[in-house]
Amino acid sequence: MVLIFGGTTEGRTAVRVLDEAGTPYYYSTKSDTQQIECKHGTRVAGGMDTSEMQNFCTRHDIRLIVDAAHPFASQLHANIAAVSERLDIPVIRLERLYPERDESLVWCDSFDDAIDYLEHHHIHNLLALTGVQTIDKMRRYWEKTPCWFRVLDREQSLNLALRAGFPRERLLFWQDKQDEAVLFREIQPDAIITKESGESGFYTEKITAAKALGIPVLVIRRPALPESFYTVNGEHGLRYRVERLVPGFFPLRSGFTTGSCATAATVAALQGLLTGEPQQQSTITLPNGETITFPVASCTFAPNSCTCGITKDAGDDPDVTNGYTIYAEITPSATPGVHFLQGEGVGTVTLPGLGIPVGEPAINTTPRTMMTREAERLLREHKDIPGIDIRISVPGGRELATKTFNPRLGITGGISIIGTSGVVRPFSSEAFVNSIRKEIQVAKALGCNHIVINSGAKSEKTLRSRFPELPDQAFIHYGNFIGETLKLAETESIPSVTMGIMIGKAVKLAEGNLDTHSKHVVMNKAFITRLATESQCPPSSIARIADITLARELWDIFADAPAFFDTLVQHCYAHCLPLLSRTRLEIILIPEE
Repeated sequence: MVLIFGGTTEGRTAVRVLDEAGTPYYYSTKSDTQQIECKHGTRVAGGMDTSEMQNFCTRHDIRLIVDAAHPFASQLHANIAAVSERLDIPVIRLERLYPERDESLVWCDSFDDAIDYLEHHHIHNLLALTGVQTIDKMRRYWEKTPCWFRVLDREQSLNLALRAGFPRERLLFWQDKQDEAVLFREIQPDAIITKESGESGFYTEKITAAKALGIPVLVIRRPALPESFYTVNGEHGLRYRVERLVPGFFPLRSGFTTGSCATAATVAALQGLLTGEPQQQSTITLPNGETITFPVASCTFAPNSCTCGITKDAGDDPDVTNGYTIYAEITPSATPGVHFLQGEGVGTVTLPGLGIPVGEPAINTTPRTMMTREAERLLREHKDIPGIDIRISVPGGRELATKTFNPRLGITGGISIIGTSGVVRPFSSEAFVNSIRKEIQVAKALGCNHIVINSGAKSEKTLRSRFPELPDQAFIHYGNFIGETLKLAETESIPSVTMGIMIGKAVKLAEGNLDTHSKHVVMNKAFITRLATESQCPPSSIARIADITLARELWDIFADAPAFFDTLVQHCYAHCLPLLSRTRLEIILIPEE
């Protein structure tokens, strides 16, 4: 079993990630006031000291602890560390994202340090944004010097403040989506004190508003965490660690894309070049903002370059590159900027339509952006190197490419460096279908008469904006298993299903392919041509179908012929409808933008 300590935004993230497994776990909070729905978790309310925590872990056979508590919950972190050591239970710390420390602010290691600063600088009209739990820690100051304290607008917070003896007339209450600048102008404080609470604690908004008004800001540094914790700061890293520390908790293991591996290799090689030191690990930022650390498989130096390799771990996804090593060779360049050169085993683009210039290495847009961003960040710290050449190579990639669709896309000589999220999520087994079944059952149990099925995060974002009234549980990913998902909705007697689909999967579904995984089916240009002819599209547009490499090009080709998209959706509908007898179906074709 896994035990989460939450009660924060990060706690909600941990619940969402672990619920994907469909495996039971425990979710503990200090109080029972937090509103959160755990699909597969059991709620536990009430603070635990070390003895109570140890007894709970022993009684419930806890194999892993996820510390998703507030960063300033120092006693809880210490209790978790003690229990972890006694029972030999690993701990994952789900940390927040923190902006870089702004040295123009006044940084304090403790509230006593902050009070000393306030008294020494004779600051009287202070606005404290540190939370109701810190009123006692600031007592030495506010008992002598009137100040303002902002707390959450709930009875529990008010009672805590009043029991501490803080004057009620000096309390302010947090309003959802409050404009900090409006409050600061109203109070006109001589200074503001806050905690280094991270992005999810509205830290940036407070600092930005204060600096715009010229108000000095004191910041209490977040306390250090126990060194034994595995620290992650996002959902991908959390899932990856859980999968490795508790094998079997998730039916399938996730992994990382060739793009993430190439980026990690680039960072390691550039750091090696800049420092002259062999690299053991490499940390990169994924497109969602979280950081991931990779072990470096190899690091070698030449007179004017450094080459590092990262071995691809695709988890349980049937990826042909799994276990192969992605290398990045970094060489200084007199030409400013970041330049990509052809490497062994990486394909060359020979046809338009892929979003990469013809003749360039087949490194897709997102990996290019990731590598460029990381390289530019490091180069800003070493201004003596104006630019670099990045040569990505994959030994054995030429042979691997014959097992992919690269030859059909006009990519010759090797594989593509791909990935949009940086993460490989396994979509290819009975376990994933079982997960869909559980999600539909949970939605039904919560009274959802309408569910929205979609292929992934991009389409879900569009659909959530269209159906803002639906709860989170109503949105379910089908991956590639369109037919299985519709059958499950019918079996569970869901009255209404909306299916969001993007054009790449739509052209496969319209032909009758209810499983759209690329290992089973590819885009059929002949079928698309028949659809366009049936829609009475202009012959000049129909002729352009022969030259496309990606289905999304159809949006441009038939921009002035909407009948094509109507026909496409009608064919999708015709293949799905026989699976349903009681469930109403709506299909929404989602554009690329």
